[in-house]
Amino acid sequence: MKKNMFIDSHAHLDDKKYQLDRDIVIQRAQTENLEFIINIGESVPSSKSSISLAETYSCIYAAVGIHPHHATEVEAVDLLAIKELAVNPKVLAIGEIGLDYYYYKEPEIQEKQRTLFIKQLEIAAELNLPVIIHNRESEKDFLNIFSKYGEGVLTGCMHCFSGDTAFAEECLALGLYISFAGQITFPKAEALRRAVKLVPLEKMLIETDCPYLAPQVKRGKRNEPAYLKYTAEEISKIKGVSMDVLARQTSRNVQELFRIRDRSGDY
Repeated sequence: MKKNMFIDSHAHLDDKKYQLDRDIVIQRAQTENLEFIINIGESVPSSKSSISLAETYSCIYAAVGIHPHHATEVEAVDLLAIKELAVNPKVLAIGEIGLDYYYYKEPEIQEKQRTLFIKQLEIAAELNLPVIIHNRESEKDFLNIFSKYGEGVLTGCMHCFSGDTAFAEECLALGLYISFAGQITFPKAEALRRAVKLVPLEKMLIETDCPYLAPQVKRGKRNEPAYLKYTAEEISKIKGVSMDVLARQTSRNVQELFRIRDRSGDY
């Protein structure tokens, strides 16, 4: 692998914010030493778009799934569609899936989120695919569900980790990788930086979650994969390792978690 070749483990390049310059954004990512980008589905339409991007660009892989924000809209046909989409050879994972109680306090909506999460965990287990997990202010229910349906059965990562060190330790105990995004560069993100310090490099991924969460130096602007380097630089400082070591290890983690090595002759 070339020096400092990173992998953006979570992007949404199918977002309409890229409709005018998507090709340029992808080219710029490659110029900034990104080896691969994993584009993440959050609904059936966006999962289809992720696959379309992956089939168009050799540097892009896809994940398919239904985000908890859509839990009240989901029908059985949508879950069947996700299962059918997941067999595409460029699909690496089921995601993003999970729970989000930040916006949804109503018990009935939270119950629908839990049901949707469980059903997609079951799809992932049936297809032997890892999962990409969204969790926001739902730690207790997430841990209960994953311990029952995922532990020892599924691998996966905590996308855009936003918890404390105690929650990080619980996720690591479940065998999960932890992925950090641009908010670790924010001035008030000391708790997140403590989590970065705690998580072993061997269990860490780096992502942009673009177009969201641009790092501090680009805050307020549309995020993109080329900005991954700013998050990587912050992690490099916190962990006391070179960018080369960080790139090599986190890229290896992505390859192993999502089994890219099995799909590409490059590794």
